Amino acid sequence: MLVQKYRDMLSQKSVIRQLSEFAAARGREIGYENVFDYSLGNPSVPVPREFTEAMIHMLTTRESNELHGYSPNPGITSVREAVAASLEGRFSLPYRKEHIFMASGAAGALAHAFRLVTEPGDEVLTFAPFFPEYHPYVDLTGAVLRVVPPDTESFQINFEKLEEMLTEKVTAVLVNTPNNPSGVVYSAETLNRLADTLRRKSGEYGHDIYLISDEPYREIVFDGAETPCVSCFYDNTIMCYSFSKSLSLPGERIGYVAVNPRCRHAEEMVSMCVQISRGIGHNCPPSIIQLAVARVLDRTADLSVYETNMKLLYEELVGLGFTCVRPGGTFYIFPRALEEDAKLFCEKALKYDLILVPGDSFGAPGFFRMAYCIDTEKVKRSLGALERFVRETYGR
Repeated sequence: MLVQKYRDMLSQKSVIRQLSEFAAARGREIGYENVFDYSLGNPSVPVPREFTEAMIHMLTTRESNELHGYSPNPGITSVREAVAASLEGRFSLPYRKEHIFMASGAAGALAHAFRLVTEPGDEVLTFAPFFPEYHPYVDLTGAVLRVVPPDTESFQINFEKLEEMLTEKVTAVLVNTPNNPSGVVYSAETLNRLADTLRRKSGEYGHDIYLISDEPYREIVFDGAETPCVSCFYDNTIMCYSFSKSLSLPGERIGYVAVNPRCRHAEEMVSMCVQISRGIGHNCPPSIIQLAVARVLDRTADLSVYETNMKLLYEELVGLGFTCVRPGGTFYIFPRALEEDAKLFCEKALKYDLILVPGDSFGAPGFFRMAYCIDTEKVKRSLGALERFVRETYGR
């Protein structure tokens, strides 16, 4: 007998993926260069030259088994040491290899983090707008994801609603900053207040409440700013990182879990990740990719194109009368639609070959997401289509 819960999920496919498939099909009809596809957050800039050179050098100088054999269960020791040293240097926290577990991207890291600190029936809180896949990530562990409604004025944390929902059943709070889909970076003030709240509630309930920080966009920030390090604000933080965006390596599926060295049982938690991996099949990410990223930990792809694209879109959207919080990072922007039903708004945009994602599945009905990780030339051409859509459909 087939498992019914997965059968049921067949009718609940990702809206983002469905729109991406629609864009690809439309592209086969009219040429993909004529489809303004803002659906999928797939990095558009090349990997750093240093990464390619590291791969070529290793392939021509290292033994095959070293590059293509299984890595140790927690990851290659030298790679974990390098990651720990990089984090310590950047954030002044005493990371060591014992705090690092190499994982298959941020999704793999999150899969371990949720299982570290939840039992079936426990609750995990996250904040709208949020990445829709958090639901299966959490709910299929047996824990329950509950979503704190958004503060739509700033997309910082809605602390009034958090206080209402942070009950004794909550064992973990999940944050994503810089945020997908809003592009907002949580401020130091927000993170300080969140940490104070979690410390107070942990004491009140007599059990630890862990902070799981999903950080694949940590390096993509604008205006010369830096992303405040979540782990610096709260000891019981589990950092989940991916190199997919910073190095433009989404297909290589490489990232890590970094348990705050000040977290209680930090080293034991990394050892537990090894045991978790036995049950979920996320063990031993590719050895050659681990070794390659270790050589470029302090490098990124040329991420400046995303800031250029953001400015073009933000200025156009505001000029057309959209309400929009200016992104502080990522490659997403999340305006309010020009009618209450964002799904209908996005359907109408398809007539202009504008592929936009309604905000309903992100926990923010009435908004829509644009993933602007596309060529700047295409962004510029899309502005005319956006202007025609707004003028002809909404009379603006």
